[in-house]
Amino acid sequence: MVTPLVSLWWLPSNMGDCELLKSVSLGKERARQHTSNQDIIINFGENSSRLKGGDAKKGGFRACSFVFVLGAFENIGFVANMVSMVLYFHLMMKLDLPTSSNTLTNFMGSVFLLTLLGGFISDIYLNRLYTILIFGSLEVIGLSMVTIQAYSKDLRPDLLCQRDCVKGRIALMFYGSLSLLALGAGGVKGALPALGADQFDSKDPKGAKQLGSYFNWYLLSTTFGAVIGVSFVVWVSMNEAWYWGFFMGTMTAIIGFIAVALGKPFYRFPPLGNSPLLRIVQVIVVAMKNRRLSLPENSDELFEISDKDINQYDEKLSHTNQFRSLDKAAILPEETTPEPWKVCSVTQVEEVKVLARMLPILASTIIMNTCLAQLQTFSVHQGFFMDPYIFGKKFPSASVPVIPLVFMIFLIPMYEFLVVPFARKITGHPSGITQLQRVGVGLVLSIISMVVAGLVEVKRRDQAIKDPYKPISLFWLSFQYGIFGLADMFTIVGLMEFFYKEAPSGMKSLATSFAWLSLSFGYFLSTAFVNIINTVTEKITPSKTGWIHGDNLNVNNLNLFYWFLAVLSTLNFIIYLFCASWYKYKEDTAESETGTKSRYDDQVTQN
Repeated sequence: MVTPLVSLWWLPSNMGDCELLKSVSLGKERARQHTSNQDIIINFGENSSRLKGGDAKKGGFRACSFVFVLGAFENIGFVANMVSMVLYFHLMMKLDLPTSSNTLTNFMGSVFLLTLLGGFISDIYLNRLYTILIFGSLEVIGLSMVTIQAYSKDLRPDLLCQRDCVKGRIALMFYGSLSLLALGAGGVKGALPALGADQFDSKDPKGAKQLGSYFNWYLLSTTFGAVIGVSFVVWVSMNEAWYWGFFMGTMTAIIGFIAVALGKPFYRFPPLGNSPLLRIVQVIVVAMKNRRLSLPENSDELFEISDKDINQYDEKLSHTNQFRSLDKAAILPEETTPEPWKVCSVTQVEEVKVLARMLPILASTIIMNTCLAQLQTFSVHQGFFMDPYIFGKKFPSASVPVIPLVFMIFLIPMYEFLVVPFARKITGHPSGITQLQRVGVGLVLSIISMVVAGLVEVKRRDQAIKDPYKPISLFWLSFQYGIFGLADMFTIVGLMEFFYKEAPSGMKSLATSFAWLSLSFGYFLSTAFVNIINTVTEKITPSKTGWIHGDNLNVNNLNLFYWFLAVLSTLNFIIYLFCASWYKYKEDTAESETGTKSRYDDQVTQN
C-alpha cells in the first residue's frame, strides 16, 4: 500500500524525514480544508497529485525550450571551434600538424572530462541552473580571451616564426584561455542535459515517453547550433578574420545563457542530494569490514530502510545477485544499531552496483569517440589538400561537417515521428528500442565510417601524387562525415538517456556526464594512439617514418591509421555486445514500490 502523499512546495528542501512526515500529515489536513475554494486538487493513494497553482505550470517541454535555446546558441561557437581550431593552431599559432591535432584533442578531452565537475556540483551543492550560469561565465571569459589573442598581433607568434613559437606571455594567454574555456564549457555540458531531463518523471508512462523524446529534441537543438557554427562562423573565421569567428561564438553564448536564466520561473528543481562519492565509499568500507561474515540465504534478511523513511525523490531498489560481495555492506551484525559506516541499506548497495554495471558500457564506447577525434583533426587536414570549390565558391574544409548535420536536422524528426512509434508498437519500449540497442547501432556505423575514411584517403593521396594541381573534391569527405553523423545521433543520445534513467536519483547530472566522459577518454586516447603509432611505425616500416608525421599528408599513411581504428572498433563492438547483454536495467531487476506514481507532482522543491 502506497502512503498517501501531498505536494508541499512550501517545505524547505533540507527538512529531515521525520519532520517531513509530520508536515505531510498536516498538509493533508490543510488540503481537505482548502478544497472548497479549488486552489488545490489532490488525489490521495495510488494516483499522482496535481496542483492548479503556479507549480502545475512548471516543467514539461515549455521549460525545456529554454534549455534548447542555450543548447543551440552555446553550440554555435563550441562546434565552430571544435572543427576549425586545429587550423587556427596550425596556421596562426604555428604548431606543426601532429601538435596542433594533439592540442585540440587534449583540449576537447579536458572539456568533456570536466563535465564530471559540473555534474557533481549540480547534484550536491547548487541546482542545475546556478551551476550552468557560474560555469557559463567562465566559458564566456575564456572565449573573450581567445578572441583578444586572435585580434592582437602582440599576443600571437610572428608570421615568420618556424618552431617553438608559443612561449612567454603568448603561451600564458594561449593555455590560460583554453583552460578557462575547457572548465566553463565542461561545467555547462555536465549540468545542461540533466536540467531539461529533470522536467519529466521517468516513472510515469507519459513522462517516460517524453523523456526519450526530450533527448532527441536536445540533440536537434544542438545540431541547429552546430550547423550555424560549422557553416557561417567557420566561413567568417577563415575568410574574414579568426577573431570575428571567436567573437561571434562569444556573443551567441551570452545570448544563450541569458535565455536559460529567463526560464527560471518554469523549471522544476529536485532537492539536492548527499554526496554520491561518500555513499559509494561507505558501501566499500562497510563491505570490507564485514568480509568475514556470511551472507544470509534470504536477501530479505539484509538491512533496508522502511518505506516511510524513503524521500519523495528517492527510489527504493530491490536486491540483485550481481556483485554479491558488496551485499555484505547490508549485513547488520547482532546487537548493532543501524548507523552510517556500520551498515548500508540494500538500496545504497544497489546504487553502487548500478554504477559498477555502467562502467563496462562506458568503457566500450571510448574507441568510437577516438574515431570521432580523427574526423575533427586529420579529416580537416585532408580537406586542406583537396579542391574546396563548388559552383565557383570556396568551401572551407572545416565546414564539411555541415553536410551530415543538415541530414541530421531532417533525420532526427523522422526518427522521432516515424521510427520510434513504429518500433514502440513492436517492442513496447517507450523509446522504441532500448538505449543500449541504440548505442550498438551507432558503434556499427562508426566502424563503417572509418573504413570509408581510409578509402577516401587512398583516392585523395593517389590523385595528389598523380596530378597535384587537380585534387579531388572536398566533398568526398562528406561520406565519412555523414556516416559518422548518423553514428553520433544514435550513440550520444542513447548514452545520455541510458545514464540519466539508470542513475540513482541523487546523481543524475553526474551520471549523465558519463556520456561526455566517454568522449573525453576518446580524445585523450586519440592523442596516445597518434604518438604510439608514430613511434612504432618509425621502427618497423622500411622507410623508418611514422604513418602520420610532418605536415605533408601526401607522404603519410593516414589510410592505414583509419583502418587500424576500424579493426580496433570491430573488436570493441564484440566486447560491447557482451557488456550490453550482461547489463540488467533497473526496470528488469525490480518493480518500483511507487509504480507509476508521479513523484514530481507529489512534491516540487524549488531551490
